[in-house]
Order: sequence, then structure tokens, then C-alpha cells
Amino acid sequence: MKRYAFAGASGRAVSMYAQPLREHFTDSATMVGVFDINQTRARHLANEAGGMPTFDDFDRMLAETKPDAVIVTTIDRLHHEFIVRALHSGCDAITEKPMTIDAPRCRAILRAEVETGRKVAVTFNYRYTEYNTRIKQLIANGAIGRVLGVDFEWFLDTRHGADYFRRWHRRKENSGGLFVHKATHHFDLINWWQDAEPRDVFAFGARHVYGSAGPERGERCSSCAIGSRCRFFVDFAADPKMRAFYFAAEHEDDYMRDGCVFAEEVDIEDTMSATVRYASGALLSYSLVAHSAHEGWRVAINGADGRIEAEEYHSGPFAGLAEQTIRLIHGRGEIENIVVPAVNGGHGGGDALLRESLFSIAPPPDPLGHSAGSRAGAMSLLIGAAANRSIATGQRIAIADLL
Repeated sequence: MKRYAFAGASGRAVSMYAQPLREHFTDSATMVGVFDINQTRARHLANEAGGMPTFDDFDRMLAETKPDAVIVTTIDRLHHEFIVRALHSGCDAITEKPMTIDAPRCRAILRAEVETGRKVAVTFNYRYTEYNTRIKQLIANGAIGRVLGVDFEWFLDTRHGADYFRRWHRRKENSGGLFVHKATHHFDLINWWQDAEPRDVFAFGARHVYGSAGPERGERCSSCAIGSRCRFFVDFAADPKMRAFYFAAEHEDDYMRDGCVFAEEVDIEDTMSATVRYASGALLSYSLVAHSAHEGWRVAINGADGRIEAEEYHSGPFAGLAEQTIRLIHGRGEIENIVVPAVNGGHGGGDALLRESLFSIAPPPDPLGHSAGSRAGAMSLLIGAAANRSIATGQRIAIADLL
């Protein structure tokens, strides 16, 4: 039986870890404590876990509960702090993506792992979906030969995309922007699919819709005079769970869950593109928008002997299909449609499979390398960090210069 403590009482900590561990892993995992400066949210998480102590001092929690591992679910800019402190206290660390937000913090984590001999696991759940696994299998089995280039487009809709501009993510100092916070998922998939590491990055970014680009603004949706006349209006206060977890906790740290997406403090981009050159010679063309009419992604992977085309939709007219298709185009032009049944559950069933690999008494075999450690975490976040630096300087950024 392994002992787990939490750094950060977040919504993700509740849904991804506390509730499932309580319901499905009672034979292999016990939750022993949660640290957060906001004790209202900490108590909420503790209740969802079936009861455990709450702490406002991280080191005291480690000393009193003696966990085997710390699950890090704080805001992104603090990941490195609690990962490093956990490692030096003799614990392993399980961290939400991104592993951290920039190169100095990344180097601190990698150094602490070497110094302590403890391990960091990064929860890249998109690797685990059946659809993405099939793409990995095709490439690993040589279906298109050596990967030469990837075109990857991700589009967030005005519900999901806008949400990053309501809360702490909207400040680059907190999240690294969407090139780090969101795109780390996508860069990791691309790295993993082709089993290659990035070498150089060049990027552009702009803010066309949110922040000061907006026509008018208030402080937050729940007190805004514009209200439902704004297409980005949300009534989170009407949701009992949101009220209990966020609104009832505001008196402790003034954190607002329904901030205005047009706030002047927004400094992250909502439209971005990057070109990445890999050590293998492959090239990636990547784009991300956070204001699309519908949500999903498309990828084309060109190899020496063929091409893979895949797409997935999370909202809009093409979402919710019972089956998904991967198009395998062979070198002579023959098309093979590979049908993959859709899977229910968080992140296309990826969350559940990821938890099995992390918390099961007997983790399933992992021949494709779904499990991700600190190196994978570094290689994905550093593409985003390099993209941010490229936007700021107008220069091509070498990944080696960031390590």
C-alpha cells in the first residue's frame, strides 16, 4: 500500500485523483494529506478523498504523513517548487502537465532528480487514448517508414478556450501561456509518436480576441453589468459544485474562477504557430487557436513510405461519433481506413488508463512507452518555452541552449 499526499487542492486533484483513488484503488493507494494555502478548498478535496488531514505548511505535511509520493496539482509556476522539495524529502513526485513553465525551473527538477535518486512521473494522459495509441503503433511498426514531417492543428472553442482567459492561466508568469500549459500535451504526443526529441524552435504568437482586444470588460461574470449580452458570459455561481469549491473559498485568497476574459491583465496569446526541427531531421508545423467555432485537432504525419491522417472533434457538428478513423495512405497511394471505436471517460479514456499505470498493484505492460518521466516532460515543455522566447526575440531557439 503506497501513501500519497497532495500539493494543491485543485479541481483536477478532485476529479483525476481523489475521487478515483477512493473508489477504485483502495487496495494499492491511501491518501494521507493535502497541502494548500486555501484551507476551504483543501477541506473540500479531503472530503472527496474520504477524509484526510489538511495542511497549510508543506514541509509539516511531509514530516507528519510520510508519503511515498506527492501528487502535484498546484498552478503551473509552482510545480517545480513542490516537485523539488518532495524529491529532497525522499518522495517520488507525480505531476500534472506541464512539468513546469520555463527552462530554469525545468533544470532545477532534472538536477534534483539526479541528486536524490527519486523519480518524477508526468501525467500525459493523451498518450493513453486508444486512438492515439493506434497512431503510435502504426508508426512504431513501420507503416509509413521514417517520419519526415508533421502538420498538427489544435483548435479550442470559445467555451474551453475562453476558460484559460478567466483564471490564473491568463498570466504568462503563472502558466507559461498556452504554448506551455496547453501545447505541452500536443508536443508530447508528437515527440512520442515519432520517438524523437526537438532541436530548434521558431514561433509567432498574437492575441486577437481576449484581453485588451475585447470591446468592453467587467471584473467578473457574476457581477458584470453586461451579463448575458456578452457571448463569453458564464454563470458558474449557479452550479452548486462550483459554488462550494471556488466561490465559498474566495475569502481566503481572492481567487476568482469567473474573471472577465477581456481583463487588461491578460498577457497570453490566443493565436499561435510554431515550426520545430527534430534531431531526427523531421519538421513539425504546429498551430493553436483558443477561439474556434468548434473544438478538436487534425494531424498529418508524412513518412518516407506513406502518410497518416487523423482527426478528433470534441465539440461541434462532428463530435460524439461512435467511431473514429485513421487514414493510412501507403506509398503508392492506396488508402487504408482504420476504424477505432470511441471510448468514453476523461480524455477519451486516457485518464483511467493513466491511473492504472500509476496506482495499480500490478501495472499493465507498457511496450509502447506510454509512461512519461522527467525527460519527456522536459522535451515537451521546452518546445513551448522556446516558442515563448522566439516570440519575444524574433529568433530561432535551440533546445540545447535551454537545458
